[in-house]
Amino acid sequence: MTQTVNVIGAGLAGSEAAYQLAERGIKVNLIEMRPVKQTPAHHTDKFAELVCSNSLRGNALTNGVGVLKEEMRRLNSIIIEAADKARVPAGGALAVDRHDFSGYITETLKNHEISQLLMKKLMPFQMDTQLSQQTTYYRNPCTRNSGHYW
Repeated sequence: MTQTVNVIGAGLAGSEAAYQLAERGIKVNLIEMRPVKQTPAHHTDKFAELVCSNSLRGNALTNGVGVLKEEMRRLNSIIIEAADKARVPAGGALAVDRHDFSGYITETLKNHEISQLLMKKLMPFQMDTQLSQQTTYYRNPCTRNSGHYW
């Protein structure tokens, strides 16, 4: 039996989840509302768009966030891979060029052989009727209560 997982939202968590599933041979439908529906926080149609800061905080192995990033590297995280490729000078922090960062993630997911991208807006009542497979929802805390739906 072939299973397909729907991941709704191509933010940081949704992009990572879709990538990890696809890398493990699980078919993925990554459903993203942009560019069909934009939010006040977003300015592009790219996945994992950083809307607040370009810093992913500290990168040193002497602090918790640095250790977490190293663990993510070892687990083949697309987010950390993109951050390392799009890195800009920021002292001890891991900061990125936003365009390069989200562009890398977008292109990697678009070119993945077993992921399908669905760019559409779903209203809450459509979730159960249009999506019959297992569905995972990822919402950005900045837009969670804004009335924006997928």
